[in-house]
Amino acid sequence: MPYGTTPVARQFGHGKSNRFLAVLSPRDFSLLAPHLRTTTLERGVMLHDVGEEIEHVYFPHTGMVSLVAVMQSGATVETATIGRGGVIGASAGLGARWTFGRAIVQLPGSAAWLSAAQFHTAANECQAIRDLVVRYNDLLLAQVQQSVACNALHALEARLCRWLLQTHDCVDGDAIPLTQEFLGQMLGVRRTTVTIAARLLQSAGLIRYRRGLIHIVDHAALEEVACECYAVVRHNLDKVFPVAHLNKYALADGT
Repeated sequence: MPYGTTPVARQFGHGKSNRFLAVLSPRDFSLLAPHLRTTTLERGVMLHDVGEEIEHVYFPHTGMVSLVAVMQSGATVETATIGRGGVIGASAGLGARWTFGRAIVQLPGSAAWLSAAQFHTAANECQAIRDLVVRYNDLLLAQVQQSVACNALHALEARLCRWLLQTHDCVDGDAIPLTQEFLGQMLGVRRTTVTIAARLLQSAGLIRYRRGLIHIVDHAALEEVACECYAVVRHNLDKVFPVAHLNKYALADGT
């Protein structure tokens, strides 16, 4: 990774917008545009691992990447979810060289990418890009802190609803390809425990689950059952990337 890359053109493309890139002015975006390429995010691909040097920065259009903490036993738990509202490796813009967690693709999609060195150069040349990186890093830290509190204080059913809603925000449509085993790994619980919680949500008519595919049936009801963390993370995201100020351009494959 990266692989299968093509140049990125700045043109209108509904549903393929990364919010970090979309809020940049045309002048600021032009510092990144010549270096951006697109790549496919394939499920299970590790974009970087613990302690590795940051080589590339990724801006997802679609799909979802999880930041996970890895224990000596090999056990993992998710600390942050990154989709089209985020960046993988953003701290490279401020000169950071090493990663502190594992970034792994959980839902397939596409992303724009450039080298960490190119991103750092652009951030050094542009105060607006640098300031946005700082605000995004604060946002990511807030999400990690919220995740820690959520895992410690909230019931599994509410946490599962929160996680499904965050994942739904990263995909187009109401169908999410997730296995219960994977959900257990991300939530730090046994698969059987997730199965019980998922059955309760299905019985209540909130979701429909079959063969590794979860359908969101009642989004509003899912938000009511979810813990406060979903609303907090969403509110923080909208403060950094105000929807009203997103420009009309999105990133799409092109030449």
